[in-house]
Amino acid sequence: MTSAKTPADEAEAKAIQDELRGRVVLTGTGPPPGTGLIAGVDVAYDDERDLVAAAAVVLDGATLEVVEESTSVGRVSFPYVPGLLAFRELPTVLAALDALTVTPGLVVCDGYGLAHPRRFGLACHLGVVTGLPAIGVAKNPFTFTYGEPGAQRGEWSPLRAAEGDVVGRALRTQDGIKPVYVSVGHRVSLDNACAHALALSPRFRIPETTRHADSLCRRALREATA
Repeated sequence: MTSAKTPADEAEAKAIQDELRGRVVLTGTGPPPGTGLIAGVDVAYDDERDLVAAAAVVLDGATLEVVEESTSVGRVSFPYVPGLLAFRELPTVLAALDALTVTPGLVVCDGYGLAHPRRFGLACHLGVVTGLPAIGVAKNPFTFTYGEPGAQRGEWSPLRAAEGDVVGRALRTQDGIKPVYVSVGHRVSLDNACAHALALSPRFRIPETTRHADSLCRRALREATA
């Protein structure tokens, strides 16, 4: 069972991030894009009941067919603090991943990796804790800026922090459609993270991994609260 410590307070959470950030590996490939087993993870919340549901869905990287899926529902164990969202999600996400009988070669998070105020978003945290290659593919640019990429699928522009550092890319996954925002999590270079994002998005803006995981975690939450 993979585990991650739940901090007692905001100061301890930041200390954990500071410690683990140094373990992030910014190079690697994961499986070659379009091959292997690729997991998508996502979460859904019921704030009134203080519940979080996580889903892990593994796809065949070549066919994008579902190989296995799992869910976990638990209590939210950490308050909402900007920049520390991973601590709310990680225990339940890890439980969903641990329930799988196959080991994915890459985990795709619906969110951020290095594109994070403390340079340690969920994709980084999850990758370091599990040792798995991980990337973040987000639906919005959070607090970062970018120039509009070209209109064709595959074109991109740098995603930059306020001080100018490149923290990811705005990547066009479909012609003429709003880009997604890709950042490195762990053991995958930015070039390869973008190649994986494109391979997983043949028809829609959002990767198939995220589309499946989003649907599954919402269903799990509905069933848990019915």
